[in-house]
Amino acid sequence: MKFLIAGLGSIGRRHLRNLKTLGQTDLLLYRTHQATLPDTDLSGYPTYTDLSEALAQKPDGVIVANPTSLHLEVATAAARAGAALLIEKPVSDSLLGIRELQAVLDQTGKPALVGFHLRYHPVLQQIKELIDANQLGKPLKAHAHWGEYLPGWHPWEDYRQSYAARADLGGGALNTLSHPIDYLRWLMGEVRSLSASLNNLSPLELDIEDNVELLLKFHSGSLATVHLDYYQRPPSHTLEISFEKGRISWNGSSGCAIVENVEQETTDTFCPPEGFERNDMFLAEMEAFVRLCQGEGIPHCTLADGKRVQKIVEVARQSSSQSGCSVQLPS
Repeated sequence: MKFLIAGLGSIGRRHLRNLKTLGQTDLLLYRTHQATLPDTDLSGYPTYTDLSEALAQKPDGVIVANPTSLHLEVATAAARAGAALLIEKPVSDSLLGIRELQAVLDQTGKPALVGFHLRYHPVLQQIKELIDANQLGKPLKAHAHWGEYLPGWHPWEDYRQSYAARADLGGGALNTLSHPIDYLRWLMGEVRSLSASLNNLSPLELDIEDNVELLLKFHSGSLATVHLDYYQRPPSHTLEISFEKGRISWNGSSGCAIVENVEQETTDTFCPPEGFERNDMFLAEMEAFVRLCQGEGIPHCTLADGKRVQKIVEVARQSSSQSGCSVQLPS
């Protein structure tokens, strides 16, 4: 099979390595040479700076890993060329163009997978199974906390010029750290309404928000709060969910979750398999994408899922601009 990787920053190169690990050898690169990493690991691959020329090579799958605000331009052109898509999260920095992309995919019959890789975390998958099996009763309230110091993400570059820090490239803590929005939808169902506060609190010299506080209300009646930031040191990523019959606490650093069932008086600890590392999620995601390109399986995280997250992001910005007023989401 033939794969085209569009965008060769750190995530594009991770996808390149994982395709090689999976035995894929017919790999093409589309880039604008704006990446700040050295090019030594990219030699030997056919490389294009013109998207039409790259797509004329008829790749079976296209990995869209360029800056967020440029995703849809590449994704829609690739869909028109008949390729399956793996679109890095978030799908875009706005809803404009997503409907057009979906229409093209409906015409070609090709799938699109959105890269919310935490859906491939083995312990979050176990938590999903526990919730679906109703083992702790109804989830009542969740809190997701993700704080991580932006200058430490890519030490080789000026963080202020990175996609995550630039509004014109679709950056900001809300868009860039939107994983909890996706996995809370996945675990707890659709969001009915929300209120939000977006702030700039740190001395990082950013013109986008570095702090986000969300209150999500779900159709089920459950609630969730979400904290996102660009300044926390040391970093932490945690999730706590309170249920009718107990509580689940997940720690993103260890990967483990503690599951307490008060009715059965049990406390269990779920951890990833021995030897698990962060890249295993990306590798599982890429395995799923290769199967999709072969006509097997269904997307674990669809374009519709990505669109819904983007709608929540858009409504959160609307709420914050209205002093945190609660805003209803369309059903």
